[in-house]
Amino acid sequence: MDNSPVTLYQIAEAEIRQSVGVYLALAEATGGLTAVRAEHLNLPGARLMLLAGLGIHCDLPPSQALEEWRRRRAVPFDLESAISAGAYQSVRARGAQLLDQVEDATQGFRTFDPDVIRSHAFFLPVLQHLGGVFSKAALKRLVGAVSDTGISKPAAGRLARLLSDRVAPERVNKGEILKRLESTLEGIIRDVVGRVLLESVVESALRKRSVPFQREDEYSALSGVVYDFRADFVLPDAARPKAFIEVRKSPSRHASLYAKDKMFSAINWKGRNPDLLAVLVIDGEWTRETLRVMANVFDYVVPITRVTDLADIVSSCLRGDASKLKWLMRFSVVPAL
Repeated sequence: MDNSPVTLYQIAEAEIRQSVGVYLALAEATGGLTAVRAEHLNLPGARLMLLAGLGIHCDLPPSQALEEWRRRRAVPFDLESAISAGAYQSVRARGAQLLDQVEDATQGFRTFDPDVIRSHAFFLPVLQHLGGVFSKAALKRLVGAVSDTGISKPAAGRLARLLSDRVAPERVNKGEILKRLESTLEGIIRDVVGRVLLESVVESALRKRSVPFQREDEYSALSGVVYDFRADFVLPDAARPKAFIEVRKSPSRHASLYAKDKMFSAINWKGRNPDLLAVLVIDGEWTRETLRVMANVFDYVVPITRVTDLADIVSSCLRGDASKLKWLMRFSVVPAL
């Protein structure tokens, strides 16, 4: 890792996206992690990912990692933990590097120059914890709106004064700073995972099969009976929709609520477009009954671990395979008079 001004968030997002590719390769090679062999664990990053998904956070040789997978076959594979394991390693390393850079730039935490702060906005997470400010809200109250991608001149001056008042160089414990920084790193990872993980897995699988699609932010709406709205993915595009894909993670306590929301969307879109293939990709603790009910509306309800199979299914549908469509919905809402 070099000394370029890369933020912790940018590092985390790049690592998460790279890990998605590793996961897809591993999932495809192992039939959705159902037939793991020792040679699969020689893929770069695969061993760390498999072990982290099973709750094991240490490195093991391929043979031992395979044995641990066998020992824990009944343990649900946690995709979020698996994908984020490499990102945690990278952002922790970057955090330690930033702390060293801040130490050098401030002559051992002695001099806080507003111009240096302004031109090194990516120092902000370390400066925040160095100054004993543990939340973005508190930081905003003290110095104004700032971010690790941009700090205004007035805000840089206020932050420099705050640090000069609060930081005693001889009392700075770098280990404690890194420990406090951990909460920031966890928040960054959670935010990146929540924003890009599941949909990125689906997108990568579709691209690998050269399946054309539009993401939610690439079109205005998918026409429905009751309202026009956007699906996570529409294939090949919103002007001539043949399929849509919704992606949702759910804890068991919210499964019923999420199911009703997704089923209504599917009925709304399929009612206007009778030959539209409806696909739901799920992760998390959905209840068995909820999944059973949703399978009466969606043509496919697929776990995220089988997303490579899904890419083959929708590709076949776009080529005209009518057998992929299971449910037809024909209804309309019209004025009474």
